[in-house]
Amino acid sequence: MFNLKEYWDTFVNGYVGYGHYLWHEVTHPSMTNYFYWLLAVSFFFFFVEVAAPWRKDQPVLRKDFWMDFFYMFFNFFLFSLIIYNAASSVIVELFNDIILYFTNFDLQSQNPMQYWPMWAILLTGFVVRDFVQWWVHRLLHKFPFLWEFHKVHHSVEEMGFAAHLRYHWMENVVYRTLEYIPLALMGIGLHDFFVIHIFTLAVGHYNHSNISVNGFVTGGVLGFLIGIVLGFSIFDVQVFEHFNIFQKFGVLGASVLLGSVVFGPFMKYIFNSPEMHIWHHSYELPADRQSGINFGLTLAIWDYIFGTAHIPFEGRDIKLGFPEMEQYPKDFITQNLHMRKKD
Repeated sequence: MFNLKEYWDTFVNGYVGYGHYLWHEVTHPSMTNYFYWLLAVSFFFFFVEVAAPWRKDQPVLRKDFWMDFFYMFFNFFLFSLIIYNAASSVIVELFNDIILYFTNFDLQSQNPMQYWPMWAILLTGFVVRDFVQWWVHRLLHKFPFLWEFHKVHHSVEEMGFAAHLRYHWMENVVYRTLEYIPLALMGIGLHDFFVIHIFTLAVGHYNHSNISVNGFVTGGVLGFLIGIVLGFSIFDVQVFEHFNIFQKFGVLGASVLLGSVVFGPFMKYIFNSPEMHIWHHSYELPADRQSGINFGLTLAIWDYIFGTAHIPFEGRDIKLGFPEMEQYPKDFITQNLHMRKKD
């Protein structure tokens, strides 16, 4: 059952396998290539920031832009190569073995969602993951030990899309560990996670971007994504699979229109936005909410449900950061080694 040699082989193979994977990602662009998805999403929001900035006086290459850009690739690729992928592979295998030992339930072969249509798996996985992440985010603000790691993300002084991925490497460990358990128990596979992650990556970039977008526009974007799925029979949706190409584009156009009209007025209550997330990074928090506000990563609804939403006025030009951040390290290495000194 618990084979130490097998765990060691998994650890070693994790390094070798991820090294090959990383090299393949860089040298083989494709529709399922995360490296180039990250680049494409990032360049898209960079160009939107340049074309229609919310804070027009903020430099295009804002303060710490290049450090944030490095954080982006370090947290998503280099950190996994250095330690996370190999170590997490061992933890995943050990976790699966523990579940099998105590419950006789094999997560690999007894997937509880294996007969669900793809759209239902993706939607359920997305909502569950976002809910777990919302609570993890609250923990990062609530407990001083975790807050010391999370300070890296809140050390941003000028907001832009790349700030989304400025965070301490320990957050990878905390988030991935706590979100893996419910997703694994549900049977969310690697391909499912990839689709969910690309969507949340785009929304996360959007939340941190120096842009402000009307809800009717974002509602239309949501309608466009729904229209692609419905009209072109993606993710096991077969409602209009017999339509010809002109009818499919008709479905897409109608979906964009309906998304804008129906979802538009409510988009900023359903999904996180730059106007909401800027307050999460506010230097000055309300006196009765010193542990934080607006914790949503992708969905905003959790903050409205649990009473942590706070948008007193347009926060375009508010000061960002946290008290005493003037003494906080300014470079990548020191930030990742920094911990608060004991009084």
